Amino acid sequence: MTLGSPNELEVVAAEDGLTGAGLEPEDQRGPAQIKGRSLWALAWRRLRRDKPAMAGGVVIILLILLAALADPLASLYGQDYAAQHNSGAEAAKLLDPLTQMPIGAFSGVSGRFWLGITPIGGQDILTNLLFGARTSLVIAGLATALSLVLGVALGLIAGFYRGWIDTVLSRIMDVLLSFPVLLFSIALITVTGFISSAAMVRYAVIVFVLGFFSWPYIGRIVRGQVLSLREKEFVEAARSLGAGNVHIMFREILPSLVGPILVYTTLAIPSNMLGEAGLSFLGIGVIPPTPSWGQMLSDAGGYVQIDPWYLFLPGLAIFISVLAFNLFGDGLRDALDPRGSR
Repeated sequence: MTLGSPNELEVVAAEDGLTGAGLEPEDQRGPAQIKGRSLWALAWRRLRRDKPAMAGGVVIILLILLAALADPLASLYGQDYAAQHNSGAEAAKLLDPLTQMPIGAFSGVSGRFWLGITPIGGQDILTNLLFGARTSLVIAGLATALSLVLGVALGLIAGFYRGWIDTVLSRIMDVLLSFPVLLFSIALITVTGFISSAAMVRYAVIVFVLGFFSWPYIGRIVRGQVLSLREKEFVEAARSLGAGNVHIMFREILPSLVGPILVYTTLAIPSNMLGEAGLSFLGIGVIPPTPSWGQMLSDAGGYVQIDPWYLFLPGLAIFISVLAFNLFGDGLRDALDPRGSR
């Protein structure tokens, strides 16, 4: 990462301003002062110029707000994601009695159901999308946090101590990176399903599988950075002042890794969102009636020829979310490391 070129320094006058193209002070009471911008100020300046990254950031903020405010939004909307409309006199107006498909175009879109209802059950699609966003973000966020804690801690230890510790941890990373994660996920979730059918247990298993098997990626990044940073002058200066290994690792080296960690986070969250959606699509994800975009895709697959709108909406939600995180992550990486982007 770089601090930027010299022309990115901000010149300000001692008495409040400069005049002319030559940056001359307005009076002769004092010389101009040179004020350098911090790394984060320069990164924010570059990031603001990246329109795709800023657009992705706006979408991410909106997605988080919609997921966090799903309950009050559903109350204002007047629908419950778990409520079914497939019985009684109401069902005859919403679902075809013979096919149990929504009456009307686009899954029965109406003033009451803005994005239509699901086949068979007659559940509101919009509220399922809102609460499905919460499910995806919570699982992806917790899985990413788990991988960050393991990857940063073990990568820091491996790169700092080197020797046999580095060898052992590196071999563990190699084994996990070559492990068939999907097959292990199916086996582990199936076994835990026989032990307990509680929704929280399934949540915990999904978070563990997604987070535990992805920590070697950030672990390798951190290890490579630490191998270089541990030889820098500021580390030698801290050691000469009597600082211990723990102090050097967490107070001197770790702050220099914030940039790569942030970039990894923005790219790991969409990957874990896709992982959760894939497990739910296979039927081993979250347990219904908890909404999930992957579960919606799985349910909609059987009606794609009759009601493609039901399949299109969760697919579009996943596509937009993953694209937004990836655009913002790429922009953040380029902002923090402009030489790498060039």
